[in-house]
Amino acid sequence: MATTNNTPTTASAQQQQPELTATIDALSPEELTAKALNKRFEGLMTVRTKAVKGKGAWYWTHLEPILVRNTDSGLPKAVKLRCSLCDAVFSASNPSRTASEHLKRGTCPNFNSSAVVNPSPSSSSPSHHHRKRNSFGGAVAPRSYNVTPITVVDPSRFCSSAGELSQYSAPPGPHLMLSGGKDDLAPLAMLEDSVKKLKSPTPSQTQSLTRLQIDSALDSLSDWVFESCGSVSLSGLEHPKFRAFLTGVGLPIVSKRDFATGRLDAKYEEARAESESRIRDAMFFQIASDGWRSGESLVSLIVNLPNGMSLYRKAVMLNGGDVPSNYAEEVLLETVKGICGNSPQRCVGVVSDRFKSKALRSLEGQHQWMVNLSCQFQGLNSLIKDFVKELPLLKSVSQNCVRLAKFINNTAQIRNAHCKYQLGERGEAIMLRLPPLHCSSSSNLEPLFNLLEDVLTSARAIQLVMHDEACKAVLMEDHTAREVTEMVGDQGFWNEVEAVHALIKLVKDIARRIEEEKLLVGQCLPLWDELRAKVKDWDSKFNVGEGHVDEIVERRFNKCYHPAWAAAFILDPLYLIRDSTGKYLPPFKCLSSEQEKDVDRLITRLVSRDEAHIALMELMKWRTEGLDPMYARAVQMKERDPVTGKMRIANPQSSRLVWETYLSEFRSLGRVAVRLIFLHATTCGYKCNSSLLKLVNSRGRSRAATDLAQKLIFISANSKFERRDFSSEEDRDAELLAMVDGDDNLLNDVLVDTSSV
Repeated sequence: MATTNNTPTTASAQQQQPELTATIDALSPEELTAKALNKRFEGLMTVRTKAVKGKGAWYWTHLEPILVRNTDSGLPKAVKLRCSLCDAVFSASNPSRTASEHLKRGTCPNFNSSAVVNPSPSSSSPSHHHRKRNSFGGAVAPRSYNVTPITVVDPSRFCSSAGELSQYSAPPGPHLMLSGGKDDLAPLAMLEDSVKKLKSPTPSQTQSLTRLQIDSALDSLSDWVFESCGSVSLSGLEHPKFRAFLTGVGLPIVSKRDFATGRLDAKYEEARAESESRIRDAMFFQIASDGWRSGESLVSLIVNLPNGMSLYRKAVMLNGGDVPSNYAEEVLLETVKGICGNSPQRCVGVVSDRFKSKALRSLEGQHQWMVNLSCQFQGLNSLIKDFVKELPLLKSVSQNCVRLAKFINNTAQIRNAHCKYQLGERGEAIMLRLPPLHCSSSSNLEPLFNLLEDVLTSARAIQLVMHDEACKAVLMEDHTAREVTEMVGDQGFWNEVEAVHALIKLVKDIARRIEEEKLLVGQCLPLWDELRAKVKDWDSKFNVGEGHVDEIVERRFNKCYHPAWAAAFILDPLYLIRDSTGKYLPPFKCLSSEQEKDVDRLITRLVSRDEAHIALMELMKWRTEGLDPMYARAVQMKERDPVTGKMRIANPQSSRLVWETYLSEFRSLGRVAVRLIFLHATTCGYKCNSSLLKLVNSRGRSRAATDLAQKLIFISANSKFERRDFSSEEDRDAELLAMVDGDDNLLNDVLVDTSSV
């Protein structure tokens, strides 16, 4: 931790103060700047060396970092990029942009001369299509654009082999001033091209597409538009550039009205028929409902099938306010009836992100065969809210961090010093992120977590500020400043901040895993046992919980717990334990006595009264005999996930299939097992992007807009479920930006704007 140099007492801090002051005074501002510039130059050279070897961007072959030094002191004063083709010098703040403007767009004459399309000798003059950057990063705009008369215009000078507009240079001869300037060049070339075609018409060199190829291409285009679910605008289909693209590849112009009506309806009916067919093939299913939380505007209703497939059923639009429990119950019952008709027993249960104690319990009371669960992803988020409300440590740490952040951000001299030390420590300067004034920590935890992260990552810079001689007067002038200084110098404060951050991160990591892996009901007990073990390790490491954390975890566990957790854990062959005799037996020893009773009670509830005693006898046989070792090992076989690299169950469906085949002798218990094992314990699945929600809300939720949204969501969601792709477009864009930003991690350290040094 970055705070090990602090001591909890003021006296010891005063002893270390001369050493810190001496270190700070040893480096002048010029030397700090030179240090940052040297680091930046070395990083750029490392990136260029790798790129020249084929492990980086193409433009590093032509751009060379140089270190400009002060003629008087000899210290570095700037880092520049020199073009090895024309010796032009540029700022090193954004090499990619420099390459795009100087090399790709034809500003560098020598780079163009080595291109595939060689310009005429006169093309070494500045390009008429782009401004040329001088050695100081400025731009020189030409005042006039001279072109030859129409009779000598050659369209080939405007179009490269790839069909892109290339550099134009006027041959010698009489000049003609065009009123539209350089923007007239392309239309002028097109005019001459049309004249030539009329003079000597020739057959097109482009092979026309067949009707089958055109239909196939437009079908693929419509699939992409609809499956993007609002990320691709329907109006964008009529954009001039897109229309030019369609014409260029030999496809007809498409209409947004055609896509929003005929094509959308046809695709929706096709997806609907496929979904209905799969639901009919399944013996039973589970309903998942997500979005009932306060403030949400759309509730997703999803059908989970025994084979692991999920199918989107419909979306329910809300007004964003609080929804009554009886309304949610009506929506769920209506959904079940819409699928089952007169056979509601096919719906084995519901998992929802809300209404566990009311709507879900009421449905279980009315239909004794149902197992209704609460979403465990929301359960762990509620646990963090419990920490905020009930843990004194978290309250005091959040208040202290807010006070520290306000003091640093709002005091100009302290803020500037903090930015200076951040540059030296991390290569960047940012303000500490304060939670919004209207934001409640109990309802929105992200701002608080972000503040804790900022304080921890800036710990060293904050400590240096408090010992900065230039800030001494500010730090001593009022009571608040003295309190903050004393708090920062206390090692206990930093230990508590790190402890709270570690506790929240611990729970958030488990919640993220639930979201990614789609937690099943049999995994709930092992997951909460894992959480308890990690909390115990956390408490022994930081020694600040005083037993309160364990109590809060147990209270939340009791609120989330359902007897189906214990029953599925016992009946799933995935959790069988090998005993000393070689048998694979269900893990009854991992249950408490009350949980064992829950298993008996749930099994007898899920079968008829006549079968209850038979089911209990089969349960006793299952407890003593277990499963054949060969089948047990086959069910528990794991393989490495090629994407994440983690070990996973090779065949998740084998737990259910072994009950329907090898264990078919357990008639009553087997029916209960197959209806329990596949149940999901989380509603995480489809994420609707924000652009579609804006579309619905922008029209006052008109019938046409709602109908369009329902169809787009249905097509997009079922396409994602088919591909097992549960991420949203926004998430993937964020990952892409992170990858681009981290293409070479060294750039994060070296590409710092010199103006801020």
